[in-house]
Amino acid sequence: MRFGTLHGVAIALLALTDANPLHAQAQQTPPAPRITLEEARVAMDAAEAEARSNRWNLAFVITDAEATPIYVRRMDEVPTRNYEIAMNKVQTAITSGMHTAEYAAAVKAQRIQPIEGALTFDGGLLLRRGGQVVGAFSASGARGAEDAQAVRAGMAAIGIEP
Repeated sequence: MRFGTLHGVAIALLALTDANPLHAQAQQTPPAPRITLEEARVAMDAAEAEARSNRWNLAFVITDAEATPIYVRRMDEVPTRNYEIAMNKVQTAITSGMHTAEYAAAVKAQRIQPIEGALTFDGGLLLRRGGQVVGAFSASGARGAEDAQAVRAGMAAIGIEP
């Protein structure tokens, strides 16, 4: 009985120390870089300001690197369909690893195979930090180049280059 108690205490102590490889690995793995909620708000506000200054009514989506929405905004009088298109644009960008305009050009030139359900409209851009994809940002409701212009304004507000 005594051996079992000592054995249990030893295992508990090992689990609490850096000698435990799982514990050491958890300490060494830095969190994945991502866009913060505050950055998303600042970017969204700048993108909406760009849209308003040009009289475009847009739906916007900012996601993390897994295409999970962080911030969504749909301006007045924008149909739900535009949110769905904006969401598809970020999915396309994340899945292809390219801005949607680059993806469209690559598909058209037959350099890559099309992704089922992907959109080839401009306005879905990857967010990269230090060369690593940390999210995506899209807009829908105007022409593709106009959607992209609003997104780029938002990206510039948080110091991310397209």
